[in-house]
Amino acid sequence: MKAIALFSGGLDSTLAMKLIIDQGIDVIALNIDIGFGSTKSKKEHMQNMCDQVGAELRILDIRDQYLKEILFNPKYGYGKNFNPCIDCHGNMFKIAKELMEPWGASFLISGEVVGQRPMSQRRDALDIVTDLSETEDILLRPMSAKVLPPTLPEREGWVDREKLLGITGRNREVQLKMAEEIGLKDFEKPGGGCLLTDENFSKKIEEFIKYDTLEVEDVALLKCGRHLRLPDGAKLVIGRHKEDNEMINAALTSKYKKIRLLNAVGPISAISANASESDKELAAKLTATYGKTKSDEVYEVNVGDEVYKVTPYDSKEPAQKYFINA
Repeated sequence: MKAIALFSGGLDSTLAMKLIIDQGIDVIALNIDIGFGSTKSKKEHMQNMCDQVGAELRILDIRDQYLKEILFNPKYGYGKNFNPCIDCHGNMFKIAKELMEPWGASFLISGEVVGQRPMSQRRDALDIVTDLSETEDILLRPMSAKVLPPTLPEREGWVDREKLLGITGRNREVQLKMAEEIGLKDFEKPGGGCLLTDENFSKKIEEFIKYDTLEVEDVALLKCGRHLRLPDGAKLVIGRHKEDNEMINAALTSKYKKIRLLNAVGPISAISANASESDKELAAKLTATYGKTKSDEVYEVNVGDEVYKVTPYDSKEPAQKYFINA
């Protein structure tokens, strides 16, 4: 017997897998990448969790499908920010269901807990998700199974319902106790892992799509730096620290030109490739302002293949009016 688990890397989904594995069932931990996870890769952490409970990790990239079909046209709308959680979960379960036959799985499991999330884990929302994905009888939620109707795996005796849990609400006492009992190490503390639930990140997306079509390769740059919109419409991203500079450098596409100070220490920036001359000059001046520079000296700044000589502002205040989010 084999099951596919929708796996986020979090504590609940890890414990849900453990409950099923302890009943002698093989579990494939399916992590679906929609492109809006944290700025750092979680693969090593997810592999660690899977190794501790005995699950097999598989990662599936659906970023392109998610942008084209889910993010901008959710049937059940958004949460507090740019997060179409119900449609997103329904889409994930639908994809998992399609993988059951080729992967030899008999049912699906999820770490969802009734009442834990205000949008996607309300009791009615869980029913909507199963309806969207047409997984009603094959989707088992081990953490809350005893407060939900028995599913096919329980009725058929593949899974012993009495060994499952009946957790509801946002309190994590039961999960933390279980983690301690089984000796689970290095698990993530509770919290939202999706950037679409973040207010500032949502503002960046909303502002971006006023000027451009959001594509998969655009998302990496949205995750780093200070974001500004210049007077003639160019997008400017200025690094905040070394890690940001590295991320901006790695995220550059043909849509952007790289900006860097030539004769001083400073941030890496990126500006729209079609920026006007005045926007490029302003971007050079702003980049210099955020460097280790003096306002009474002239600095050379590379903008793509061009070199601009600029004097930094005497403070960062002039940049504030261009910020998409401060």
